[in-house]
Amino acid sequence: MSDVINNRNHHRFELEAEGHLATEHYKLDGKFITFEHTDVPKELGGKGIGSKLVQGALDQVRAAGLKVIPECQFVKAWIEKHPDYADLVTR
Repeated sequence: MSDVINNRNHHRFELEAEGHLATEHYKLDGKFITFEHTDVPKELGGKGIGSKLVQGALDQVRAAGLKVIPECQFVKAWIEKHPDYADLVTR
């Protein structure tokens, strides 16, 4: 399993695992990043890949000084379960 990478050309974070690609699609507007959709192939379901993808993406967002708009329900639920990332969410 590789690290989460930001594929800026495709506006998504990517995590490759077991020959499959999990993605977190986003829209960037100035200092705000909107997470729109998480896609984890069914072959990777239940293995924590989605969580690793979201955490890796949010760590990069924090390092870049961005604020998050979590339109994606998976990202929203993940942040609610991990309150140490709640400061990234714009109100």
